[in-house]
Amino acid sequence: MSEPIRPEDYAEPRCPLCDPKYGEEGMIRPVPQQRIIEKMNEYMSRRDYAGAERHLLYWLEEAKIGRDEGGELLIRNELIGHYRKTGDREKALANCERAIELLDRLDLYGSTTCGTTCVNAGTAMNAFGENERAMELFTKAKKTYESRRDTSPELLGGLYNNMALTCVSLRRFEEAFLYYRKALLQMEQVPGGELEQAITYLNMADAAAAEKGPEEGEGQIGTYLDLAAKLLQTENAPRDGYYAFVCEKCAPAFEYYGYFLDAERLKKEAEEIYERNGARTGVL
Repeated sequence: MSEPIRPEDYAEPRCPLCDPKYGEEGMIRPVPQQRIIEKMNEYMSRRDYAGAERHLLYWLEEAKIGRDEGGELLIRNELIGHYRKTGDREKALANCERAIELLDRLDLYGSTTCGTTCVNAGTAMNAFGENERAMELFTKAKKTYESRRDTSPELLGGLYNNMALTCVSLRRFEEAFLYYRKALLQMEQVPGGELEQAITYLNMADAAAAEKGPEEGEGQIGTYLDLAAKLLQTENAPRDGYYAFVCEKCAPAFEYYGYFLDAERLKKEAEEIYERNGARTGVL
């Protein structure tokens, strides 16, 4: 049974005397964004997808009732990622469209929030086969991120990695490897960026297999897998819910290419972390 939402997770209590009169819009009542994200991270550290969804949908309604479109945008971004992970195409894409609409309504184009939203939506579009639309969104994010001096290497690394994935889907392999190399250069600047580098090397192995085939690309694939395996054993990354998620995500790739010992090690590490965090089972 998932943990219920408790009063201490709520925003400040509403004052019934402060509700708008009939026909009046009233003031915006912001949702507690930081608490929403912290609680979401708690659910994901336990692999409690059902609890995470209930949590986000509860606060989505609160944001809509309070006319907090900035809060709604944050929650829509979280829902895009949630439904992408759980494979719900219809709900993921519906939240993408609403998030993009909110960028227009809030006049956020050119902001970091715009770039992040475009990356999130583009990643979901790519996951569900909408590759041309994904590339349009990534191109918009690229223009935003690269024009801002305050864009972190972590954001650029994530963008370039996802652009490369979409290029592979479109069979634009030369462009894909260019973006993968750009992603690696960015993540080398990020403390604890080894996990993201490992994911990029696994993606490069898949790209080499897609371009050359498993036999012709065997040497290149093996090099990328060895680099990924080494990075995943880094001592710099805390053994937390995110590390477990990355292990769980990477294990099938090693298994597919015959790296069975590495795959089993990653699965075991993920399960141990989830068990320590009190993971919910049978959620999906």
